[in-house]
Amino acid sequence: MTAVPSPTSVGRWLTGKVASYLKVDPAEIDPSRPLAEYGLDSVYALTLCAEIEDDLGLVVEPTLAWDYPTVTALAGHLHGKLSDDEQAAS
Repeated sequence: MTAVPSPTSVGRWLTGKVASYLKVDPAEIDPSRPLAEYGLDSVYALTLCAEIEDDLGLVVEPTLAWDYPTVTALAGHLHGKLSDDEQAAS
């Protein structure tokens, strides 16, 4: 059984993904700033959803980036889903 990553770990992973899309250093990403303010559009949002599904094993809605518009909000949501999945598997 794999341990559920912490919200901080999920946030770092998300920050790295956003930074790679924008071609900037992850340190330039403010986790409390809305992703839309960085210019991330629907194409990036769908790409992020696909990566979440591939890397974290979660099935997510394509509206995820709008429902949880910051790295902090999104990380908290994903951590909750990962925790729920872990508990359901137990």
